Amino acid sequence: MTMSAQTAAETAGNVAPERKGFELEDTGFKEVPKKYRRFYRKWQGEDDMLAENEVLCPVCRIVVRSAREVLPGDRVYCMPCMTRLMVTDVDGRLIGRPLQ
Repeated sequence: MTMSAQTAAETAGNVAPERKGFELEDTGFKEVPKKYRRFYRKWQGEDDMLAENEVLCPVCRIVVRSAREVLPGDRVYCMPCMTRLMVTDVDGRLIGRPLQ
């Protein structure tokens, strides 16, 4: 009898935290193909507040959005500048750090 991967992870104590899900609407971001527009939006400046599912790309100053909650240590991809980012928490704001 074999255990499922989820049951084995729970037994080992390696359970990933439950993350919130988000409904994403098209933001009209024309710099990427229509299929991916809901995952990006333009940065509105220093007064712009990021949600739990948004990360600021420091390379092109675009906000990368996710359908689930983003935590420090996650990796995201910024399609407009083609940069892979590691999510870090800087002063309570999720900022991406470019990976090499």
